[in-house]
Amino acid sequence: MTIAAAYRPSRSMPHQLPPLPEEVAPSLESPRAPLRKGRNAPRAAAPRHAGLAERWLATRWSAWTAPLLVLLLWSAATALEWAPPQILMSPWQVALSAVELVESGELPDHLSVSLYRLFAGFALGGAAGLAAGVLLGLSKPLRAYVEPTFNVLRQLPTVALIPLFILVLGIGESFKVFIVAKATFFIVALAAHDAIRNLPARYFEVAAVYRFSRWNVILRIALPAIVPDVLTGVRIALSRSWMVLVGAELLAADSGLGQMMEMGRQMFRLDVVMVGVVLTGVIGFALDRSFRLIEQRLTRWKKG
Repeated sequence: MTIAAAYRPSRSMPHQLPPLPEEVAPSLESPRAPLRKGRNAPRAAAPRHAGLAERWLATRWSAWTAPLLVLLLWSAATALEWAPPQILMSPWQVALSAVELVESGELPDHLSVSLYRLFAGFALGGAAGLAAGVLLGLSKPLRAYVEPTFNVLRQLPTVALIPLFILVLGIGESFKVFIVAKATFFIVALAAHDAIRNLPARYFEVAAVYRFSRWNVILRIALPAIVPDVLTGVRIALSRSWMVLVGAELLAADSGLGQMMEMGRQMFRLDVVMVGVVLTGVIGFALDRSFRLIEQRLTRWKKG
């Protein structure tokens, strides 16, 4: 008996298949039927203006829609005098005040001081937070002793600790740097800790098979694997640290962008205050967008 005869159904035991649904049967009866193309092909109904809206949303200029609407609303509010001119300045007056502050050198001086405090405290808090998060994630005994206290301290608002920092460190540069470092430390440490805790167990099993030392486990397994999650935490920490720094300068500082706004408030120069507010938002947006581009470049391997 041949192989084909062995698999041929017997006449005495016919194989009866259940009937196919009506939607499937016609397609099997005529497998060579031509596909419907061109004008006869069915088309999904779409709104008339859907293509225009999609093209506008896909362009780079769509990001300017909301700022332009806010600017128009601001101009309309000042033109219609919804608020007294001493309280609500027009965008043109704020722009002239910004040019005046730049020409006098006051704005560059305050801004350079604030950025120095930001990056110094951010570097200190980020490095300490990454080290603490990695150690907590890899060491169960250390996590058992430190994790409850860590979770309590990270819940404390940074602004609430400003009086304590002032009593201990004064109102000098160390106070601003450490307040930024505190705001950065817990966010980065929590991101690194959670990233290591969520790593698959097979990573550490392979390290045990190859008899990696604890240092090699950190350098070759833990740090490369947690890069995406840690970068996201670092980006959030940078934006949070900028807001905390400006708030600290508003309360206790002799220079910086926040102090410039506070001096403008005391002198009833609300145009200076508005310059500081707008500049704070623009710098925060620029920092977040710049670090997002760095994050996308460093994690291109995830897309592949």
